Amino acid sequence: MYTSFKKAVVMSEGHPPAVLTRMNSVIRGIDLSSKLLSPVTTGLIISFVSLKASAITFAFWATITAWVEYWLFISVYSGVPAIAQSNERRILRSMTNPVEETDAPVSVYIVPGTEEGNPPRRSAMLKVFDRVSKSSFVGAWRVYIKQEVVLPGVSLALLFFTVLSFGTLMTATLQWEGIPTYIIGIGRGISATVGLAATVVYPLMQSRISTLRTGLWSFWSQWSCLLVCVGSIWVKKGNIASYMLMGGVAASRLGLWMFDLAVIQQMQDQVSESDRCVVGGVQNSLQSALDLMAYVLGIIVSNPKDFWILTIISFSTVTLSGLIYTVHLYRIRNHIFHFEKIPLLSKCLFKFILPSRGET
Repeated sequence: MYTSFKKAVVMSEGHPPAVLTRMNSVIRGIDLSSKLLSPVTTGLIISFVSLKASAITFAFWATITAWVEYWLFISVYSGVPAIAQSNERRILRSMTNPVEETDAPVSVYIVPGTEEGNPPRRSAMLKVFDRVSKSSFVGAWRVYIKQEVVLPGVSLALLFFTVLSFGTLMTATLQWEGIPTYIIGIGRGISATVGLAATVVYPLMQSRISTLRTGLWSFWSQWSCLLVCVGSIWVKKGNIASYMLMGGVAASRLGLWMFDLAVIQQMQDQVSESDRCVVGGVQNSLQSALDLMAYVLGIIVSNPKDFWILTIISFSTVTLSGLIYTVHLYRIRNHIFHFEKIPLLSKCLFKFILPSRGET
């Protein structure tokens, strides 16, 4: 998915910033639409035909779409010269960097007690440390940490360490609590529809209040919706708690996917071309690792009665994510809110609500 967003950056070069915003929204909309249609189609085939027919259908679909995807990649690569030029520049850098390193002068230091020109034997631990420090894995993380957008990236990755989504853990808990499968399916469909709405709302907000502030407002709107999920812990009346949980998660998808688009666009704007692949790879690996940790947490707290513990941990992680992003915004802008505009806003509202003396 990050490869698609990287191509969007190259394709939008020379165009207004709104073009990149729109391309990101369309790509994310296609992604969310696929995630919505896939389970619906699977359920229909299983219900009206059979499980085997569903497996055969999706195997056939995967085979066909693999070739379609390959054809689309080739078409885009051939039709947009900027992508080929970007690839040529990257290959040129990879060919010139080793030459520059080998041409550098090498200084030989003679340690007392050793023969001239014969360096002392190094310990095995030191050799291992050198190999690790020079590995591509460590080098990739060094590049990632040096980026200006490292805090937004970590903030986005932390949102993967959660069970507050229509994934397997929450779905299993809802079924254990007696929620019918079709109700869960409806909730998942509403959640996906709200996520699709984010791809429409994001360009509108981003064009008016900037990418940074769109990320801030979208994140804390998501956090506010998740308060309903936390409140469901103390509700003991029938299935109301379960419906509160589903409602809070579904409503939070609007802010979640808007925040996702805001962070991605910041990475596209601020990460240099030479580091985009490395930063994207590290970001994806970090998100996958935290997603895996969420399932490990589900194994540790496996009793559905204790799902409230997972809810608290997930909400705490989301809160930490928001604080990290807020710190980043404050570090960039030196403020979070325009407090000087609050009296002016209050005055305008006062005049709008209360009529003037001449109208009374």
